[in-house]
This record gives sequence, structure tokens and C-alpha cells, in this order.
Amino acid sequence: MIERIAALLIGYVFGLIQTGYIYGKLNGIDIRKTGSGNAGTTNMLRTMGPKAGLITLLVDAFKAVAAMLVVRFIFKGDKPDMVYLLQIYAGAGAILGHDFPFYLGFKGGKGIACTAGLIIGMMDPYIFWGNFVLFFGIFFTLHYVSLASLLIYIGIVAGAIIRGQLRLGHFGTLHPDYLYEIYGILIALLILAFYQHRENIKRLIQGKERRTYISKEKNKAEAERIAKLG
Repeated sequence: MIERIAALLIGYVFGLIQTGYIYGKLNGIDIRKTGSGNAGTTNMLRTMGPKAGLITLLVDAFKAVAAMLVVRFIFKGDKPDMVYLLQIYAGAGAILGHDFPFYLGFKGGKGIACTAGLIIGMMDPYIFWGNFVLFFGIFFTLHYVSLASLLIYIGIVAGAIIRGQLRLGHFGTLHPDYLYEIYGILIALLILAFYQHRENIKRLIQGKERRTYISKEKNKAEAERIAKLG
């Protein structure tokens, strides 16, 4: 149990690096008081443009990968049989740190960029490319980041269970107990993601969800359209 707690805490510490908040402050903006008030990639893209959005995405993804690599380095010698499980705990911890940073009143982002880092850190090309195509397919056709984000969580859980039950890739090396533990972690993150996006889900159902574009001009026009809907 101590290894799991340690991995989770290591991830949480990495997750505390609030890229959007820091970048915004360096440019004289409190991102939590701008746009949607969320300190994540989407709000940075909408309010500060593509460069800010890309930087936030990359750093927030990297911090999850970094946490997983650190945990792998620490435990691969003593706990080789469970190191993959511990990496998943570290990725989950990074998402929690990003979503609930204690020094910002537990108000961070929604963890989607961090989740991208978790997917990379899982080191499974089928799960990675499947969710890559799913996310950007939705983003560039429908332009709903929230919908794309929720679908990749479903994709992660489904991919992990399918790969795990078929004992493919890294999942094939795990003890069955660890395998089901990973399922549990990913399902818990899925539930958290749906909770974090509960208002987005309502707006999607009502047809009032805001679309997101790479272009700052299109994002401005979309904000005006949504404002007219009330």
C-alpha cells in the first residue's frame, strides 16, 4: 500500500505545476477570472490564443509523463512486477494535482491535457493512436473539446479492458489483481471527468455548448454566438 500512496503523491506534486495559471500570470492575466475560469488548455486557447494553448497542453501533458517516469525509475528495481500499476497511480495523481491544487483553493483545470500525458505514459500504441484519432477527429469536425475529452476517457477504459483481458502489451505482464486495479483507477478517473464536465454535458444536451477553434477570431465569434443564446 505504501508504494501506491507514494506514487499517487509523486504524481500529485507534479500535477501542482499549473501551467495555465503561471503562463497567464506572467502575461498579467489570472486565467481563473477570464473566460470559463478554468485553468486548462481550452480556456488558454480561447482567451490567449494558439501559442498559449499549445504551451499549456504540452507542459500539462509532460508533467504526467514525468511523474510516471520518476515512479518507474524509483520502483523498477524493487517492485518490477507492479511498476506499471504504480505508473498508472502516478498519472492519476498528476491529474488530481492538476484538477485540485491545494495552493489555488483546489481550483485547477479539468485534467484533459494531463490525461493525454497519462495515455503517453501507458506506453501502449493502440490506446494512444486510437484515442489520438478519436479526440482530434471530434475536435476538427464538431469542435467540441468537452465531447472529445469525455469520449477519450471512454476510449481509455475500453482500450485498457480489451487489451488487459486479451493480455496484450504491458497488460499481459501484470498479475490479474493489478490488472483489475488499473481498471478501477481508470474507471474512477472517467467518473471524475464526467463530474468535472457536468455543466458541459448539460450545455451539450441543450445545444448551448461552446465550440473551440484554433483561430482566435473564430473563438471570439463563437463566444458572441453563445452570448446571444443567453
